[in-house]
Amino acid sequence: MRELRIGLTILAVAISAIGGLRARADAALLMEEPYGEFGAFNPTGHAAIYLNHVCAASPTRLRPCSLGEPGAVISRYHKIDGYDWLAIPLVPYLYAVERVEDVPATADSALEASLRNSYRRAHLLAYAPDIPEGKKNAGEAPGGEWTQLIGASYDRRIYGFQIQTTADEDMQFMNRYNDSRNEGHFNLLFHNCADFSRTLLNVYYPHSIHRNFFVDLGITTPKQVARSLTKYADRHPELTFSTFMIPQVPGTIKRSHPIDGVLESVVKSKKYVVPIAVLSPEVAAGFVVAYLTDGRFKAPKDATVEIVPGDTLTKATDSAPETMTPTPSAATGTNTAPPASESVPVNAQGTSPNRRPLPATTTVPQL
Repeated sequence: MRELRIGLTILAVAISAIGGLRARADAALLMEEPYGEFGAFNPTGHAAIYLNHVCAASPTRLRPCSLGEPGAVISRYHKIDGYDWLAIPLVPYLYAVERVEDVPATADSALEASLRNSYRRAHLLAYAPDIPEGKKNAGEAPGGEWTQLIGASYDRRIYGFQIQTTADEDMQFMNRYNDSRNEGHFNLLFHNCADFSRTLLNVYYPHSIHRNFFVDLGITTPKQVARSLTKYADRHPELTFSTFMIPQVPGTIKRSHPIDGVLESVVKSKKYVVPIAVLSPEVAAGFVVAYLTDGRFKAPKDATVEIVPGDTLTKATDSAPETMTPTPSAATGTNTAPPASESVPVNAQGTSPNRRPLPATTTVPQL
């Protein structure tokens, strides 16, 4: 497979070559793997929605995209300047840079923090201001969850479940969310990021996404939203539906964890299921039966690997699968490569069989 930086350069050239083409409107659930200590404790991950024809006039105001803009990612966050949801342009959301060409081939935690802070200072000071004068580390980046707004692909692998929309549906969505109150009331159990994704997708396709009271105990999880959307697409074959995977940026940052549902995380973890089995074998058996009956849903193994949704890194069809050529990290000087499992399905023409191109350019709108 081509080196990541070469692939990104080819992407920019290819996007320019397709000039006036305009892709259809799409909405994609981003099912994002958990990471870090909290991710080990709560393996349900994060959910966001990518809309390729809806852009961010600001993080709290939506507008139709102009030709060439790749769209925005929208999600619910906890304690970011009092807002319920925020919208970030696609490329900064994934990589904390404004141009695809500037995405690093490898990254460590220092580079990740630097890129995030640079983008915050340029575009997000109103939502995450510097530490004020008179306090420790005055003038530096604040703590808090604003880091979740940008650079997601440094911390985790992301799976996308994409379904077609229309311009009218996009406008209906924008009008609804621009006119509604945007006040934060995050609740991990019943008003979380997956609940936001469920509500948003139900604007486009009413009753398509629902909670699962059997295997998730009524808690909406990213995996349940993906399961619901996939089943809805299966029932409506007239709708174009596809999946993609955005790999975690290679480097020394710890890899993200596989994503689980509520009962799935209990059944698959000895530290939970063994004590429950000892205290109440019937309950433990019920959990296992519930999981085996309706709780199994795996991330798609045939998802197209994409650095940016709409772009596909391909490999030659007449050669054996290859891994990405290791490249020295500018930040660490180490050689890194993505997992060999992140290969790219292609058709006989050497292109993705189920993906559409990005719009004509990758210009990121200024916030």
